[in-house]
Amino acid sequence: MAALDLQEQEQVEELKAWWKDNRNFILGTLLVAVVAIGGWRGWQYYHQNQSTQAAILYTEFVRQLAGNDAGRVNDAAAAMMDRFGSTAYASRAALLAAQVNEHGKDAMRAKTQLQWVIDHTGEAGLRDVASLRLASLLLDEAKYAEAMNLLKAEHSPSFDGLYADLQGDVLSAQGKADEARSTYKLAYEKTDPKSMYRNLIKMKLDALVKSK
Repeated sequence: MAALDLQEQEQVEELKAWWKDNRNFILGTLLVAVVAIGGWRGWQYYHQNQSTQAAILYTEFVRQLAGNDAGRVNDAAAAMMDRFGSTAYASRAALLAAQVNEHGKDAMRAKTQLQWVIDHTGEAGLRDVASLRLASLLLDEAKYAEAMNLLKAEHSPSFDGLYADLQGDVLSAQGKADEARSTYKLAYEKTDPKSMYRNLIKMKLDALVKSK
């Protein structure tokens, strides 16, 4: 394949830089939506059947979340995790608090909360979401082996595209272009054709093909 001209090289580098800066935000927003849609019926069940005390405490957590004060959000989430760790409320509080900390650049606290969800939640979908987000943070820290271990773990088939896409990011960051291309192709095939996220995968795949 012909070498890239200067303009194409600049476009490829711009795409890489843009994705690095925006990956966690896009992935976090997408995954929260996935959980909200996929788990709505289960959430209704928990909302109707958990103890009144847990529901009250979660309401307080949501109030703190709306206030966007990271310290208070973390305190409210910690109370949920400590007192009602076996409930769906606690896992969702930990996931949402982790997102607040990701945006606030407190990666260490976010990783702790995401690992808590992985270790304690009884819902496979929430575990898959937490694993993806934790792997993304580890990728930012160039902890490639740890990120890949999470991404190779068993997960729900509905998450195959997201897991493969993030594996492609890890491989690309390591300079393993051929493996990254194959993995992005798999991610593209496993992602719903109607999903906007599929376009992002295609952009990353095209960039790698051009740079070959």
